[in-house]
Amino acid sequence: MESKVRYVWITHVVGMVGIGLLSTACAALPEVRNLSSSLAAPANPTVTNAHGTISTNQSKSLLAQRWANSHLSAATMTALAALEEAATGSPLIAGNKVTLLYDGPQTMAAMVAAITAAKDHINLETYIFDQDEIGLRFANLLIARQRDGVQVNIIYDSVGTIGTPQAFFDNMRNAGIHLLAFNPVNPLKLIGPWEPNNRDHRKILVVDGMVAFTGGVNISSTYANSSLFRSKARRDVKVGWRDTHIKIEGPAVAALQGIFLNNWASQKAPDLPDSNFFPPLKTAGDKIVRVLASEPGGDYDIYKAYVLAIQESKENIHITCAYFVPDAQILQALIDAAHRGIDVKIILPGVTDSGLIHHATRSYYSEMLTNGIKVYQLQIAVLHAKTAVIDKAWGTVGSTNIDTRSFMHNSEINVVVYGDEFGLAMENAFAEDLRYSEQMTEEKWRQRSFMEKLKEWAARRFEYWL
Repeated sequence: MESKVRYVWITHVVGMVGIGLLSTACAALPEVRNLSSSLAAPANPTVTNAHGTISTNQSKSLLAQRWANSHLSAATMTALAALEEAATGSPLIAGNKVTLLYDGPQTMAAMVAAITAAKDHINLETYIFDQDEIGLRFANLLIARQRDGVQVNIIYDSVGTIGTPQAFFDNMRNAGIHLLAFNPVNPLKLIGPWEPNNRDHRKILVVDGMVAFTGGVNISSTYANSSLFRSKARRDVKVGWRDTHIKIEGPAVAALQGIFLNNWASQKAPDLPDSNFFPPLKTAGDKIVRVLASEPGGDYDIYKAYVLAIQESKENIHITCAYFVPDAQILQALIDAAHRGIDVKIILPGVTDSGLIHHATRSYYSEMLTNGIKVYQLQIAVLHAKTAVIDKAWGTVGSTNIDTRSFMHNSEINVVVYGDEFGLAMENAFAEDLRYSEQMTEEKWRQRSFMEKLKEWAARRFEYWL
């Protein structure tokens, strides 16, 4: 069974069993329908850089300079950033270089280059780590770096890797690599409570505390080939999954490092060997970012950031999402935006690795299409990206799908990048995906079969657990 089919299916099964055993009712996401009006936003957002938190006057000057040429006014950008800080409690981080990475081959090449150049430590957190061509290549490289004296530490999710032989991980452990299985499925291996429905869906790589990667790409051969993104190759060639990752250099790397280390500590694992986890970081670029992490029982920061950005949108909302099963509040926020005249476009999978999610997603088509939301389905490649760009100035890349599972039951990570330059790159990527997508119209949608409608109805009944 293909790795992604495996992890979706098993996650659903374990999730349903876990919820049935551990609770008598479905928990709910926080009330955020009027989030922007309920927040007490600071007059100016907090900004940190390589030297720490900067003064109010410095932050005002920096933001005015960075956003002077934005097609949205600096005041509008500042107001959104301040509201987002009030919603999430996370500051802006200035002075970063952010590189968009498209699809598996480009992402893998960049990560391999960083790992090969490591001198002190490598921290890797992933949902899937398959024993296949890509997985073995990564494992062998990490073992070689460990033997070179570079300390390697890995967190892998125990459900996402349930089909990976234990011997694969034992081989790395025997080489001196420190490994942590997040929330073991076997309760006999747990130190804390058994919570099989809570999964670690993050993808983080931090090398020497100087460079970090995050996004949607797992360690698996599903990423061995390109999805034909920006390609002139024939459509009959073998294609990989369509995904997006980012490489970060600059002060924001410390935030991703902290997320990895906090997650390691949360599992009550033995302390990691001393390493230079937080070296002095210099300004590497001009990108202003916000790093958001969420976990079960947390403050729903990623969810609130998404809702707020949608509610505050002025021109357009362009979302690319692998698993889209929105809760009532996000769906209503998107509908309200479309009713305000905002151009709302969503690219969803046309080729799927999970029939249940596919039909649950399609169960929302009627509501979206009749309310002015434009829906597109990516053809050829399996869509796995989780990105959004709003008003060409607010962009996010991460591990979070727009569904209840991601917002409530998974540990996730997203990076928000402010500014027109990154926003334009995200817009260009969105337009490129549209090239390989087909628009779903109301007329076409009405022509689907009764059996398709029945599948949508049935899948909708399980939307909480997807």
